[in-house]
Amino acid sequence: MSTFVLVPGFWLGGWAWDAVAEPLRAAGHTVHAVTLPGLGERAGEASPELGAEAQIADLAELLVREDLREVILVAHSGGTIAVSGVADRVPERIRRVVFVDSGPLTDGVALADLWEPEYRAAMESSLVDGWRLPLPAWDVLASGGSSVDGIDEAGLARFRELATDQPARTFTEPVRLTDGAAKLPKGLVSCSIPLAQVHAMIAAGHPYFAALGGPEWELREVPTGHWPMFSRPAETAAVLAELAELA
Repeated sequence: MSTFVLVPGFWLGGWAWDAVAEPLRAAGHTVHAVTLPGLGERAGEASPELGAEAQIADLAELLVREDLREVILVAHSGGTIAVSGVADRVPERIRRVVFVDSGPLTDGVALADLWEPEYRAAMESSLVDGWRLPLPAWDVLASGGSSVDGIDEAGLARFRELATDQPARTFTEPVRLTDGAAKLPKGLVSCSIPLAQVHAMIAAGHPYFAALGGPEWELREVPTGHWPMFSRPAETAAVLAELAELA
């Protein structure tokens, strides 16, 4: 059995993984569904100063405090900020890193640097008090490649009700990395982009995808929108368990 640490993306707390964690636990796995500082039930910790480094440090401290080892560390979407940093800093505690509709960051890059200029401008213009990003309208998310396809009306309503504002510095502060995670086994669960297209971009040397052709990578897909934990939770749990078995 494996130990999973599940890190959600923007606007979400650990609650977002409920329907994925349940079948994993039922199968005997240990699951830690993380809420990063400033989000979910930890929204009271949000401030203009709370950034990427603070979330990385918090997640690393969790692994050390709970003495978690042989971890399957899972990042959904913007969760890659904390996960990329932690995989770099405490690789000895990690068995495999899995990116769900996401990918690893590189040194000196902030997540917002990877957004198209129009999408970044839309996000920045939506900031409240200059530092809080509320959950945008669904069509705005889709324009940035984050569709809510596959989520029913009840799921969308729960998503919006429980979403908390994302502190802007989490996605504008560059992440500092070494090569600590270079040799860790890794996995991609592609949702928004068909896996055949991912393979084609790897073969073409696309700058965001070329590295995924390395021997440390296992590629899988759960065809749906950007939030598979809401739209296809059972399938998401199954593919995470499969990747854990390979590690």
